[in-house]
Amino acid sequence: METHKKLVIGLFGFGVVGEGLYRILQQTPSLQATIKKICIKHPEKKRNAPAELFTTNRDLLLNDPQINVIVEVIDDADAAFRIIAKALRNKKDVVSSSKKMIAEHLHKILQLQQQTERSFLYEAAACASIPIIRNLEEYYDNDLLHSIKGIINGSTNYILTKIFEDKLEFKQALLQAQQLGFAESNPALDIEGYDAVNKWALLLAHAYGIVETIDNILFNGIQNIQLSDAMVAREKNYQIKLVAQAKKIQNGKVAAFVLPQFVKHDDHLAFVKNEYNGVVIESGFADQQFFYGKGAGSFATASAVLSDISALRYQYRYEYKKLYHHQPHQLHDDIFLKVYVSFDDWDIIPREQFEWIEEWHAEQDRKYLIGVIAFENLKNNNWWRENNVSLILAPEPIIENIEILKLKKTSLKLAGIFD
Repeated sequence: METHKKLVIGLFGFGVVGEGLYRILQQTPSLQATIKKICIKHPEKKRNAPAELFTTNRDLLLNDPQINVIVEVIDDADAAFRIIAKALRNKKDVVSSSKKMIAEHLHKILQLQQQTERSFLYEAAACASIPIIRNLEEYYDNDLLHSIKGIINGSTNYILTKIFEDKLEFKQALLQAQQLGFAESNPALDIEGYDAVNKWALLLAHAYGIVETIDNILFNGIQNIQLSDAMVAREKNYQIKLVAQAKKIQNGKVAAFVLPQFVKHDDHLAFVKNEYNGVVIESGFADQQFFYGKGAGSFATASAVLSDISALRYQYRYEYKKLYHHQPHQLHDDIFLKVYVSFDDWDIIPREQFEWIEEWHAEQDRKYLIGVIAFENLKNNNWWRENNVSLILAPEPIIENIEILKLKKTSLKLAGIFD
């Protein structure tokens, strides 16, 4: 068996990540990987690489028998899928950083990998410099993985850090993130949680064998978080983070969601600031393990692409062990969440949907309550995403046992606190 395969690369995209990869490959000759051709969309742009490398004809790369690896780092999800599908069918290995494309087409990509028996690697699509996919894939057995939670979007984490530490309003913090290149000029994918849930869809496949589209994962971003929410968090000695989480619950199924959350000061995720990412994995015997690294930026993402390219020299492939070699887990919605909700007007809050409300503050202009609500009520209703409502999870948000809830609700009723 050939162990050190010589890699000839066709690169799609020469933006921040593509150029970062080009620079890194120039500095790592020991890898024996060379870029033969780079496909770009706008040939008129000035680029820091020899002109003869560039083309606008994708088939020059996809049909070249010498090119054995296609690296795709473009931001058009539909075009990216067409590229990687043709590359796999043409018996080329593929490395990608397009989390949106992979999340949307994961079912088809899994089929293509089985049909073609080629490698399709995408460590750069989740958490940039942190090797989280390979760790979930290789290290953690399905039955022992209790939970995984993380801050997996650097842009929103930067904004929340600035709101919290520098007391900036949301719009100021967003502008600063854009000026530093941590958020796009159109930041909706980051701010509204789409980027994080796309990444979470990939990680669920490697953690639990769950292959779901983002339509089936409850998520929201940080677009409605107010400075007043940060002040409440500070009073309670919490921070606010956008946290993706998945937890195995009593029946062996998995609760998974991506939502803003209050984080205690001694939580690992409280130490993850600015554009950094962090992931905490809890397993049966290893207890908690914490992965930390840069989640955004040219070289951070390009380093993960490089790691995948390097693995191809040894014919490395994801085996999707939790999906194919174990009984895959399923998502489960029959849980309750403890939430903080801030709002301007009592009338837009459907109080009847809460199991109970244990705290409410109505004296200020910005009102808030803390209560417990069924997960399915959030999944099936949109009031908490609209009308300037901000919903933030409690530090330990998941409540599984409804009987305990009913007892507490009864005792609160008897005390005249809840009606």
